[in-house]
Amino acid sequence: MSGQPFREALLAFGPHNGAHRVAVRATVSTVAPLLVLLAIGHSELSAFAAFGAFTSLYGRNRVHLPRLVMQLTAAGVLVAGVGLGSLIATLPEPTWPMILGGAAFVCLVSIVSDAEDWHPPGVLFALFAFSGSASIPDTTLVDAGVATLVAGCAATFSVLVGATGTALRAARRLPPLESLPVARDYRLRPGRRVQLRRVARYAISVLLAGALATALDIGHPYWAMVSAVVPHASGSFPAGLARGIHRIIGTTLGVLLAAGVLLLRPNDLVLVLLIAAAAFGTELLVGRNYGIAMIFVTPLALLAVHLATPTPVEVLLVDRLVESIIGTLVGIAVGLATARWWHRVT
Repeated sequence: MSGQPFREALLAFGPHNGAHRVAVRATVSTVAPLLVLLAIGHSELSAFAAFGAFTSLYGRNRVHLPRLVMQLTAAGVLVAGVGLGSLIATLPEPTWPMILGGAAFVCLVSIVSDAEDWHPPGVLFALFAFSGSASIPDTTLVDAGVATLVAGCAATFSVLVGATGTALRAARRLPPLESLPVARDYRLRPGRRVQLRRVARYAISVLLAGALATALDIGHPYWAMVSAVVPHASGSFPAGLARGIHRIIGTTLGVLLAAGVLLLRPNDLVLVLLIAAAAFGTELLVGRNYGIAMIFVTPLALLAVHLATPTPVEVLLVDRLVESIIGTLVGIAVGLATARWWHRVT
């Protein structure tokens, strides 16, 4: 492996490219449902709202109908992930069904992501929605239905927020913005972007990371599963390795930041406002440098989890850090073991 592509990917800091507009959409889409749940006294449902709000992250390189189509597709997958994960959470022993189901789920999502040319690409958010929902304790069938409904409402709101710019331009009679065409191709044939080797990487990484985290009995194996897929969304192994290192360093710094916040024991309203700030920072930076963005992503995830299911702070922080490192190292190892696949066209 040449060191130059790795260094370039590790140290790259991309252009702004209107990231503030995406950050505003993502922040509004995330925080508004959380405030509603807080107002009606159901903050325990906030994680499902956050999963549905992931819809707002898709289509930053699209406008008008292409963005709408991409966000609708992503919304369907995310809500399905919450629904399936919540059903698994109703089982007496959901951990292994979650791991096996997660491996199967990422295979399907990877095919959809490639065929629909998702941006951001890959399976991370869908897997987070699935495995996070499957990890909620004491879930009943009624709870699963409510979780799916909440995620669906949040996803719908995100789609509406994403279409606001188009509506405003139409109201002001401004010419439509140009957008990249929507490319779709579900055919699994040589030379197509949907490649079975990427599906295999995702599935193997999820299985290994979930199994290892479960064997170590750390407490939140889904964080290891989610981290394990991070290196595989890039176009090459050097880029995936750099992204994995970004994940480890950014998570470590983000855990320290979250520790400083959570040890102050903020109330739920302050938590939501802090989530808003973290969401804005995440989307402002994620397209520029993934490692720096992870400094905001980590508190965002930890604060959302703490809002939904309060956990002892030290347990929450240690689990997040250890399992993220385990999962990322598993993903890098799988990428290294299959490095020759990156260069194979057919």
